[in-house]
Amino acid sequence: MTTTADPSQTGGFAVVVVAAGSGTRLGRGIPKALVDVSGKSILEHSLERIEASGVTAAHGTWPAGPVVVTVPPGDTELTAVATRHGVRAVEGGATRAASVRHALEQLRSAGCSPRGVLVHDAARCLTPAAVFHRVAAAVAAGQGAVVPVLPVVDTIRRVDEEGSSQGTVDRGLLRAVQTPQGFSWDLLLEVNDAAAGERDERITDDASLVELFSEVPVRTVPGDEAALKVTRPMDLLLAEAILATART
Repeated sequence: MTTTADPSQTGGFAVVVVAAGSGTRLGRGIPKALVDVSGKSILEHSLERIEASGVTAAHGTWPAGPVVVTVPPGDTELTAVATRHGVRAVEGGATRAASVRHALEQLRSAGCSPRGVLVHDAARCLTPAAVFHRVAAAVAAGQGAVVPVLPVVDTIRRVDEEGSSQGTVDRGLLRAVQTPQGFSWDLLLEVNDAAAGERDERITDDASLVELFSEVPVRTVPGDEAALKVTRPMDLLLAEAILATART
């Protein structure tokens, strides 16, 4: 049985919400984070889940952590959503890594020194509070980099450039990575500074930066199936079904 971290031990974290994606694969013609899911935008759902989790709340001598949302250049609508929720918005960059770097600069320029930082995809808008708690608790306990994961259930095959099968990969050693990903403040600043200007195709998330630009191990905690990433129309249907089930 998976144990849930004590919420009272996971406050004082800053959160970077990545919401600068175009949403091309959803096919709605608007930024993904603005797409409606059961009456609220994806970004609204994400911000509500973060607030409800309590990870930014003050704990002991730790002050409440700030939240920064990265938005597309020239955006006004997502910025308005962020403002209504009392959080900051900053224009994202050309890549996901650049967007996170912009948010970290916003935090650093404001003199922020949080207990740790959680980097969260707005598209994982239904992530349960327990996942936030598990990641934050692991960072608070001294882990420098932590990601939530799920076992891979599909059979995975390697293929060559012509599409011919090169054998089955042992899925017992594979995990699908979710967000929020958690980091110590100093480590996340260090690897982002080191990666500035890099366009390495191996940089797919913030844990990739840690693996490429530090010797700190990336640890894992259990994720949750509800923390799916809304990327395609089918994902949107699943998210709406999850919310409908929760209301019954």
